[in-house]
Amino acid sequence: MANHSAHESVHPAAPAAASPANGPRPLLGLREAIALIVGMVVGAGIFKAPALVAGMTGSPGWMFLAWALGGAVSLAGALCYAELGTAYAHAGGDYHFLSRAYGRGLAFLFGWARYTVITTGSIALLAFVFGDYLQQVLPLPTASPGAGAALYAAGAVLVLGLLNFAGLRRASLAQTGLTLFETGGLVAVAVAAALAVNAPGADPATAAAAGGTLPSLSGTAPSSFGLAMVFVLLAYGGWNEAAYISAELRDGRRNLVRALVLSVLLITLLYLLVAWACWHALGMRGLAASNAPAADVMRLGFGPAGEAALALLVAVSALTSMNTTIIVGARTGYALGRDWHSLRWLSGWDGTRATPRVALLLQCAAALALVALGTRLGGGFRAMVEFTAPVFWLFFLLTGIALFILRRRDPALPRPFRVPLYPLVPLLFCVACAGMLWSSLSYVSAQALGGLNAAWIGVAVLGAGLAVLALLLAAPTSPASSSKENSP
Repeated sequence: MANHSAHESVHPAAPAAASPANGPRPLLGLREAIALIVGMVVGAGIFKAPALVAGMTGSPGWMFLAWALGGAVSLAGALCYAELGTAYAHAGGDYHFLSRAYGRGLAFLFGWARYTVITTGSIALLAFVFGDYLQQVLPLPTASPGAGAALYAAGAVLVLGLLNFAGLRRASLAQTGLTLFETGGLVAVAVAAALAVNAPGADPATAAAAGGTLPSLSGTAPSSFGLAMVFVLLAYGGWNEAAYISAELRDGRRNLVRALVLSVLLITLLYLLVAWACWHALGMRGLAASNAPAADVMRLGFGPAGEAALALLVAVSALTSMNTTIIVGARTGYALGRDWHSLRWLSGWDGTRATPRVALLLQCAAALALVALGTRLGGGFRAMVEFTAPVFWLFFLLTGIALFILRRRDPALPRPFRVPLYPLVPLLFCVACAGMLWSSLSYVSAQALGGLNAAWIGVAVLGAGLAVLALLLAAPTSPASSSKENSP
């Protein structure tokens, strides 16, 4: 308990006490935080997910309920993270919460999986999405479209890596601009739906004929509603990354809560708007059958130019999420370096630029290597990264449970924000995470990669982390490393 008392006296004031030379300092405002969160969440998935959700729900009423419920679950999780982030502000985000609740060993496994596979793999995948769509709009004169997309992907990693290395202010400024462009693009999809001629959802008679009847909740929920929620919650994923900037947010005790709540509400509104646009322009049956619903809507509203504009919008959305992933992902490596003496070389921080320079460089180098690997393996690489989803949801669930543990363990700790309707709201979030964990395990265990069950990929990631953890625990430590555990 003495150790927890020491933590209590350090963490609430840590962001303000940090100096430019040795760690994070509050540089980001509410606007930048919202841009980071929205940019992380609103990725390429929202341009595909409406068709999948429509096919699984079967009626507009249940479809809109699924998207609204996804926003409600995300809001519940955001409120949990708001309490954890304001009480334990730290650049390590989830890693730090897990460390406080379960100890350094389990937190290391999370940091290992996140920094080596989940984050770097996501950067590489987003880079490929960016390359694939930009190659459609501005094809490079290469031997094949695949080669052009790979060049665009590698170029995106390099440019955004350099931008982030130039400093947090420049990276966040670029993020704000990209997020505004992305948000405007989603509104444009709704405008295209409103302009679409003879849209199936335009009037009740046409809507009924096209399977686009007006929203209602008649009848029981479809049997595949739970699976639809899996895709909905995947589209909402990413808001938790706000925890990684909790130590760099001005007036963080108020602005972190505001940023999370306002971002989730804005994202929910945007997603409902896109779902309405796709239903209104295509009808329920047309939406469920579409391979690219947002592109179809843009073509109906603005012609071929609209479809090309949608490809550009998807590319920008991927770039927006990619920039945020680079910003927050490098801070996991920094936190690992602060906590583990043998990894202290990862904790290098550039006070002038407000960046974890070593962790950032290593992350971008690893992402470039994965782009090269992905170019060689093609779809196998995409599957390899996606099959780590159960690992992500396992630690997400453990973070939700950590709120209960830390409330009991640190009852005297000042909490600038407390989750309303406790314990119901955290329980809702934990149940949703458990459901996603079960669904992702069911999906992955039914897949194969290279002749092996795909579930072994997650086991291999955690197994490698356990081996590294054993080496770290066996390595000699210095007094300095223990003091770093309590640093922001």
